[in-house]
Formats: sequence, C-alpha cells, structure tokens
Amino acid sequence: MLKNEKGFTLIEMLIVLLVISVLLIITIPNMSKNSDSVKAKGCEALQKTVEAQVQAYFIETGAFPASIQTLVDEEYISQDTCPDGTQLIISSEGDVSEQAPTEGT
Repeated sequence: MLKNEKGFTLIEMLIVLLVISVLLIITIPNMSKNSDSVKAKGCEALQKTVEAQVQAYFIETGAFPASIQTLVDEEYISQDTCPDGTQLIISSEGDVSEQAPTEGT
C-alpha cells in the first residue's frame, strides 16, 4: 500500500518560521523608530488646532483665553497635552507654544 500523505515536513515548517522571524526582527525596530516621528507630528497638529481655536475664542469674546484650560472648559478643544505628553501653553498675546519640561521630570 502506498501512503500518499500530504502535509509539510518538519524542515519546511522550520524554514517558514525562520523567514517569519527574520521579517519580524527587521520590522519591529522600524516601527518603534517611526512612532517618535508620529508623536512629534501629532504635537505639531495639535498646536495648530489650538492656535485656530485661540483665534475663534478671540473672535467670539474679544479677548484671548487666560489659559489653555479655558479652552478646554469651554469645549473649544478636548485635550491640552500632546501625544508625547508635552503640555501646551497660551501666552497673554494668544501665542501657543510647548511648555519646556521642568527639571526632575
């Protein structure tokens, strides 16, 4: 009797696992490197959004908001921190900037 068994041999399975492992080793470091870039771009986008909302607040009230929390409280924006945790601040002239990190954090 001839057995016609179909399936993968152990060697074939090991080769497939080796190829998948190599692809993962190449891909994962690139993804983590790009995540920093994505967070930086997210912060730039949030800063531009806050700048636009500061102008909208100024048009509606005739004054710049006292702080970024004012924009959050009055629902002009939903968040006041960047994806990387950087805090945004508003100057008395309505300029939006990133708050320099304090020592010890």
